[in-house]
Amino acid sequence: MSTLASTRGPATREAPWVRWTLTGIALAFLLLFLVLPLAAVFAEALRQGFAPYLAGLMEPDAWAAIRLTLLTAAIAVPLNLVFGVCAAWCIAKYEFRGKAFLTTLVDLPFSVSPVVAGLMYVLVFGAQGWFGPWLDAHGIKIVFAVPGIVLATIFVTFPFIARELIPLMQAQGNEEEQAAIVLGASGWQTFWHVTLPNIKWGLIYGVILCNARAMGEFGAVSVVSGHIRGQTNTMPLHVEILYNEYQSVAAFAVASLLALLALVTLVIKTVAEWKHERAEKAAAQLPPEAPVGAVA
Repeated sequence: MSTLASTRGPATREAPWVRWTLTGIALAFLLLFLVLPLAAVFAEALRQGFAPYLAGLMEPDAWAAIRLTLLTAAIAVPLNLVFGVCAAWCIAKYEFRGKAFLTTLVDLPFSVSPVVAGLMYVLVFGAQGWFGPWLDAHGIKIVFAVPGIVLATIFVTFPFIARELIPLMQAQGNEEEQAAIVLGASGWQTFWHVTLPNIKWGLIYGVILCNARAMGEFGAVSVVSGHIRGQTNTMPLHVEILYNEYQSVAAFAVASLLALLALVTLVIKTVAEWKHERAEKAAAQLPPEAPVGAVA
């Protein structure tokens, strides 16, 4: 034991100057690339006072962009929640041919540019696309309309929940589910009372990340939206249009609202992590269960 401790000492007990240097580098990086740009957004938004700031947010086109952003996230996140749980369950709990291929498909949006993703939907559902003439003949509009925005957002965000759950489910194994089934639980009861409590924190993290990306997506949505003011512009697209028109106060006002939503998401994630740590500490402090049949 003493030999092991002496071996670990130099690796875990750095000199004070090393710790201070690493901490200083990390803080300087965060200050330069995160805190200052974020502060600049709010400073520019309020540069001419609070009244112009509110005017930029109360504009009808801004309200339409805010509503569309929230609507897109409200549709994309629940659908990705269902897909993420199903995909993680299949990959982590079962062995089947094509499992590696399915895992690769889950990671596909991470390797494909969002602009390319939007272009794919244009090529499939656009006026000159594969299904474009049929959709046009039946009065169905996907590209340059809300459905295309939702589809593009779903594509770029669907790996987040699945990728959060897959390693968690693989680490937990199948023993608890198998025990519940042996005791007579149905598949739904097993999922609701055994699997879901074990993955709830990972599920919350995935939903938070998915929602943040859905609200801030720009590239794919920019391709399929058509940039129709008041109809198909989300908040990031509206910010771009205002900035290109030299309406900097209005642009930064909408950008500050988007940044505020991101900060709220970060706070929720931090609270969830704190509760998760408290739950793990409470579980670790519980006395071990007595074996079945043990005499008191």
